[in-house]
Amino acid sequence: MSDGIVYAVATDPQGSDGILAQTQNALDELNRILEKAGSGRVGLLQATVYLSDVKQKPEMDTIWIDWIGPEENWPQRACIGVDLDEGCLIEIVVTAKVI
Repeated sequence: MSDGIVYAVATDPQGSDGILAQTQNALDELNRILEKAGSGRVGLLQATVYLSDVKQKPEMDTIWIDWIGPEENWPQRACIGVDLDEGCLIEIVVTAKVI
């Protein structure tokens, strides 16, 4: 955290099978990190979602949209296909404000 801004990154700490489970677990971890820093979903300013297979974005979005809540809470977001560590399907990097 720096000057009221939180920088965080999350992956699935359990290394679950499948993009749906990994997305949910990564978002749960992100929630934990943000809350510990005095922020939360409503404090998100920007998010970058790294996917090992960008074709899984529609599946990931089903979990993301439910997690992020109403459209007025949505931060600017980009999704990028990249090579991630073995077994890691998603990595989420965010910037948020302390609330």
